[in-house]
Amino acid sequence: MKQTKTYLSKTVEELKPSGIRRFFDLAAGMEGVISLGVGEPDFVTSWSVREAAILSLEQGYTSYTANAGLLELREEIAAYMENRFGLQYSASNEMIVTVGASQALDIALRAVVDPGDEVIVIEPSFVSYIPLVNLAGGKGVAVQTKKENDFKVTPAELEEVITHRTKAIILCSPNNPTGTMLNEQDLEAIATVAKNHDLVIISDEIYAELSYDEKFVSFAAIEEMRERTILISGFSKGFAMTGWRLGFVCAPKELTEAMLKIHQYAMMCAPTMAQFAAIEALKHGNEDVNEMRKSYRRRRNYFVQSLNEIGLECHTPGGAFYAFPSIERTGLTSEQFAERLLVEEKVAVVPGNVFGQSGEGHIRCSYASSMEQLQESIKRMKRFLERQF
Repeated sequence: MKQTKTYLSKTVEELKPSGIRRFFDLAAGMEGVISLGVGEPDFVTSWSVREAAILSLEQGYTSYTANAGLLELREEIAAYMENRFGLQYSASNEMIVTVGASQALDIALRAVVDPGDEVIVIEPSFVSYIPLVNLAGGKGVAVQTKKENDFKVTPAELEEVITHRTKAIILCSPNNPTGTMLNEQDLEAIATVAKNHDLVIISDEIYAELSYDEKFVSFAAIEEMRERTILISGFSKGFAMTGWRLGFVCAPKELTEAMLKIHQYAMMCAPTMAQFAAIEALKHGNEDVNEMRKSYRRRRNYFVQSLNEIGLECHTPGGAFYAFPSIERTGLTSEQFAERLLVEEKVAVVPGNVFGQSGEGHIRCSYASSMEQLQESIKRMKRFLERQF
């Protein structure tokens, strides 16, 4: 029998589907499930932000914007970055408004990676990092971090994997999935490695607004790092605008011009109504962001303490809205634990191994759920542990 020819790219054919989505889809087909799986705020976008989008439609703003985004929005982003994080970027040639932070990461990698280049990814890491490196023609090189160090990477761990092909490091702080936030001292140690090996840093700072115990420090604010940093952020997490698909990337002019060429051909521009909404979010959304941050902090404190009390060891995450408890004492793999917890107690979590090898033995739980749901999930998880172990 003649074999059917495949027209698929080998890279795409070998690409694994998202492990997060698999468990989300399993949970969606069951009744009575409490989902701690998907990383999405449980807040609705602020009314004034939604109203700004509606008004833009009523006024007929339905055409393309400039490729880099509305100038007014870029100016608001520039003011926000300076006032909030002490960073200065030109609205005219050092930033691009993108279709979510995911697209910003995609064009950043495609702008700097040549075939065969290696990009260091610090694991546990968000599931898209290594696939996007591979799609850009590069090779993702994982660095395994340790729970004993709260999943913070050390210079020695980075040095072990750097070769003559290493081009960049992807950072994510606060981190998805661990919630770990790197402080200024941590970032300075990484900066020394980047300077010594002349590396680009792609800094995913989408959770910057959700830091709880320490002041958030951008990698671009570290001395001598602005010129080698591609800073990625957006409105999804801190402003509760996931479905609007709006992000941005800031970088020195040379890097921004390269990314803009890719953006022009691949995407044209971000959605116009979402851009008008984002202007309103930056102008008047600070109070809502503060209230969300306070709410997440209360939930984090309750949830992490409760996990430890029922026997699932968990460090206190400094930011984002994820807890990353260890399930090693159960003797189950992270996938076995997640599947049994879902089937037996109808609590959906994400197995840690989907975030890389060092995530094995852990599960990711999003505490961006109501306090009532978090309390009920703890009851169910405690019951599951007592019954089985």
